[in-house]
Amino acid sequence: MTVTLENVTLSYNRHPAVHHVSGSFERGSLTAIAGPNGAGKSTLLKAIAGIITPDEGRIASNERIAYLPQASEMQRDFPSTVLQMVTTGFWHKTGGLRAITPAMKEQARTAMLQVGLNGLETRDIGSLSAGQFQRALFARLLIQDATLILLDEPFNAIDETTTRHLMEIIQRWHKDGRTVICVLHDFELIRNHFPSCLLLARECVAWGSSVKTLHPENLLNARFFRPDFATASEICERAV
Repeated sequence: MTVTLENVTLSYNRHPAVHHVSGSFERGSLTAIAGPNGAGKSTLLKAIAGIITPDEGRIASNERIAYLPQASEMQRDFPSTVLQMVTTGFWHKTGGLRAITPAMKEQARTAMLQVGLNGLETRDIGSLSAGQFQRALFARLLIQDATLILLDEPFNAIDETTTRHLMEIIQRWHKDGRTVICVLHDFELIRNHFPSCLLLARECVAWGSSVKTLHPENLLNARFFRPDFATASEICERAV
């Protein structure tokens, strides 16, 4: 298994966001995390990335991780060219201190070509459209060469052509044996392209093949999730 969740509980200010989730993502799997707004999908992804520490339970993984947050969390007013931003994907080699080599720059240009951004190396990232910026972020993921790739709503606010192109990259990762976990809202996209799905509504509603997980009965159960659950519920006690 690439990632194993053992009774994972996550909270903000000790109010529950994800409750007692257990299960495993198999190595080389392509899995969507779906569920209502506020159901803990992004929170769980951040915990797998190591950004959030579980209040209870544990997350086990020994894979090299590449994490793509939601576009709304990305800073686009920082003075940087597209090529400079893409080369930050080499942080695992440079440590943020060593210089970017000519070979790294060439690899970054190749990644930009793969995502359809060739010729935009010197453009300021603030001038990119939403779709172009997302392509640049995927180029940065490509050069990280990770075995576990975490994507948080990667298709929000981008056009259909860009979505199709980026989906092709995701499918190549899957074909290469990399593990991809992706937070998504589009059930049709999940059914068509993601073999596995975790349906989350703070707790695990269903987890398995996308066809079975997105069964109408499971979707109905997920709809009973209360968005105000986090603030209305009792404070979680931390494990001792």
